[in-house]
Amino acid sequence: MIVLSLVCVACGKKGPPLPPLVKIPVAPSDFVAARRADTVDLHLTVPATNTDSSRPANVARVEVYALTGPATVSEVDVLKQGTKVATIAVKAPRDPNATFDPDDPDQSEADVEPLEGAGLDQGAVARVQEKLPASLAATAGAVRTYVGVGITTKGRRGPPSRRTAVPLAPPPPSPPKPDVSYTETAVTVTWPPGPSMAYNVYEVAESSETQLTKSPVSEPQYTDARMTWGATRCYAVRSVETVDRLTVESEATPPTCVTLTDTFPPAAPKGLQGVATEGVIDLIWDANTETDLDGYILLRGAAPDGELAPLTPAPVRETAFQDRVPGGVRYNYAVKAVDKAGNASEASEPIEEAAR
Repeated sequence: MIVLSLVCVACGKKGPPLPPLVKIPVAPSDFVAARRADTVDLHLTVPATNTDSSRPANVARVEVYALTGPATVSEVDVLKQGTKVATIAVKAPRDPNATFDPDDPDQSEADVEPLEGAGLDQGAVARVQEKLPASLAATAGAVRTYVGVGITTKGRRGPPSRRTAVPLAPPPPSPPKPDVSYTETAVTVTWPPGPSMAYNVYEVAESSETQLTKSPVSEPQYTDARMTWGATRCYAVRSVETVDRLTVESEATPPTCVTLTDTFPPAAPKGLQGVATEGVIDLIWDANTETDLDGYILLRGAAPDGELAPLTPAPVRETAFQDRVPGGVRYNYAVKAVDKAGNASEASEPIEEAAR
């Protein structure tokens, strides 16, 4: 009997285990800087993934750096030579290596421990400001460049965001306080124009401003189509000047506030007709199209010259009504539309009819 034996010969020695790959957050995204008078408003999106696409991101904070100089500085220049102007705390993972891959069907975000800390959620929009000293705000010809970078739980930097810059030049003068008026469909904000100026319009709340214009407008007027009856809206305007394709805004005007009150009645109903039968007059009319319509009030008076008085104590929803009256007696009829704010329209064209 022949016995065959196989011998496996190792081709090399087994080395020590490799350290785990360090998780690094991706760069902050959507980084934007806007200069308003002597303040620079900055906002960015906090990293939510790592550079290997795993989640959650190994990020404990985001740092923002600024550098004054020519517009040609790079992101690396800003990080190396710039000044840290803001630190944004971020909720971080307890174990940075305990992540999941969204593209792996066998892994789920539910398997990862909740993030820790009192900072912003990963993926949230962070907003910070830098107050420029007067000497810096009026530095003609220079720009202020900003970069954001995520910092791991061990203090290691991730890749920087794309740089964003604002001009350093005296801001333009503010326009006069705006006037605000409104109709049933829109609010109109107007202000006296300045020489060759563009403008941004803002809605002002207690502690925040929301820019309403997507880009500066050249006409001294803005139309806000958001109509919510009972809402109070406050508007402010800033002049905008462009310096080497970068913009700087003026101080905001004092806000002008208005409470939107529905004082606009519906249109008068049309097409009122009467059909006479035994002891009954059937009234029909065309429906109004207002979205806040509450119903209709029928009016009746003795023909030919009797005063029209309400026939229905409350608005009726239908566009038809039966009036039971003695036969042979002639009456005048009209109908009004009423909205949910209690505004009544003008009366419709009257008709005269008598039951048989």
